[in-house]
Amino acid sequence: MQVFYMKGIFFFMIYFDHSATTQIFPEALDAYVKTSKKILGNPSSLHDLGNQAEVLLTQARKQIANLFNVSFSEIYFTSGGTEGINWILKGTAIEKRNFGKRIIISTIEHPAVYKSAKQLIELGFKVDFAPVDQRGFVKVDEFKSLLNKDVILVSIIGVNNEIGSIQPIKKIAALLENYPKIHFHVDAMQAVGKIKRDDYLPKRVDFASFSAHKFHGPRGVGFIYLKQGRRIAPLLTGGGQEKNQRSGTENVPGIVAMVKALRLSIKDQPKKIKHVLALRDALAKFLKFYENVKLFTDMTSDFAPHILTFGLEKVRGEIMVHAFAEKQIYFSTTSACSSRKKMPANTLKAMNMPNNIIETPVRLSLDESNTMIEVKQFMKIFSQLYTKFGNVFKK
Repeated sequence: MQVFYMKGIFFFMIYFDHSATTQIFPEALDAYVKTSKKILGNPSSLHDLGNQAEVLLTQARKQIANLFNVSFSEIYFTSGGTEGINWILKGTAIEKRNFGKRIIISTIEHPAVYKSAKQLIELGFKVDFAPVDQRGFVKVDEFKSLLNKDVILVSIIGVNNEIGSIQPIKKIAALLENYPKIHFHVDAMQAVGKIKRDDYLPKRVDFASFSAHKFHGPRGVGFIYLKQGRRIAPLLTGGGQEKNQRSGTENVPGIVAMVKALRLSIKDQPKKIKHVLALRDALAKFLKFYENVKLFTDMTSDFAPHILTFGLEKVRGEIMVHAFAEKQIYFSTTSACSSRKKMPANTLKAMNMPNNIIETPVRLSLDESNTMIEVKQFMKIFSQLYTKFGNVFKK
């Protein structure tokens, strides 16, 4: 359990909401503070102080590129995942509007993708939605039927943020080999450090978007991979930073901290995955004993190791969230971006789950910092609450 200090009181907390955001690594925070204190210059300035900042940016770019086995010229810094996704979708639409106006996304995308696509529809573009099966995976054959010469972009989430299904990126990439002019974007927010790089970044992928706070970096910073030879229009214009692609003074301390966090997240990845899998599987095995519990995440290798989503019959997800929060155990109702707005689980809706089911799910998202002691405490509290909800099941 983690110990926190607030208003003069120490308290214990169990945090099972790492897919929403992660606690910054101490090493990354230290890198942020040191860089903020020592590097004063604007990277665009011509004097020595500006050159020092520019050197750090170049080093950070090269380090990310080395970790992903790409060219450093293919890495561009952003303010986070939402900006990266908006830039890739809208930038492609603007750049390629004279060549076609069709875009394909899946029915289980993050709101940043879905709402960007919706805005493009209002601007005259056509968006086709690739359906998913009852387990939450894109139906590749039906996706294939949507491909034609007018399609300019395909955007697919790498790991679904609501139930953890690892999408068939490799199969989709293979299909797109026959359509070399189509831009292929992967939302990799939930994939970094959780699954193999080749499962979300095969060679056919042209763009991938990342956010630092998903892998223990600071909030408000991210990056995209933009394959050399592909072109997208900039969304932010001004001073011409990031090779005229993304104007705005770069967040040098945030970028340095992000790279530090990325390196630490990927380090010893197989060992970390094994640990997280043991926690998730213990939770799933426990929950299966309760007849009024429905698991939406399968315990198979085609689901990410860190996400476990389940629902309690006739109990709305937000009720579960608040009940556990009173016991200092924190998690979300599927996507954190939708939970506060009390929106139903988009993924379960796309999986054709009944309406009474899509209001029940909650998502436990784990991390290597979690322990089996925390899992057992969750089990204890769940058993107590299950008994408390007993009269609800009888209705």
